[in-house]
Amino acid sequence: MPAAALTSKSKSTPRSVLFDLPYVPREKKALPAGRPREWYITHNRRLKAMRLAIALLDSGVWMPNQAKNTTIRSMAEDIGIHPPSDITCHMVRALMRYSR
Repeated sequence: MPAAALTSKSKSTPRSVLFDLPYVPREKKALPAGRPREWYITHNRRLKAMRLAIALLDSGVWMPNQAKNTTIRSMAEDIGIHPPSDITCHMVRALMRYSR
């Protein structure tokens, strides 16, 4: 193999990405006005379900059948958000199920 081929590959090494930097939430923006109240409730419920699903996955709960309502509610307490309703717990399990 020519020496030029070996050196060109070594120059194209990808940069490492640091994931251990502290998380800073983005600045909150107001939600669009003029939507029905049910839309805002559903929107906030989806955001909460996503936060909880990510926290559960990070803690080692991989399967939806491992995520009982009590597990989800204790995780909500651990990360500092209000306990979710039964509907939100169901949504968390659905997100875990369909993310595969």
